[in-house]
Amino acid sequence: MSESRPIPSSDGKKRTNPVTFYRQVVAELRKVVWPTQNQLVTYFIVTMVFVVVVMAIVSLLDLGFGRMAFWIFG
Repeated sequence: MSESRPIPSSDGKKRTNPVTFYRQVVAELRKVVWPTQNQLVTYFIVTMVFVVVVMAIVSLLDLGFGRMAFWIFG
């Protein structure tokens, strides 16, 4: 792929045209190492477990602080 020449814009910043931008995006996406299906399932499960644990912690804190507020001001 040839080097792209930036197009100067009115505000002094360098810009590339849309076709060159698209080619650069496609070239970068080809460099990406995509996860296998097993890795993807593992990542999904780990993420869901983490989210459920954090939700439980936040819910318990909310319940505790709510009851404490009612005990103090109730």
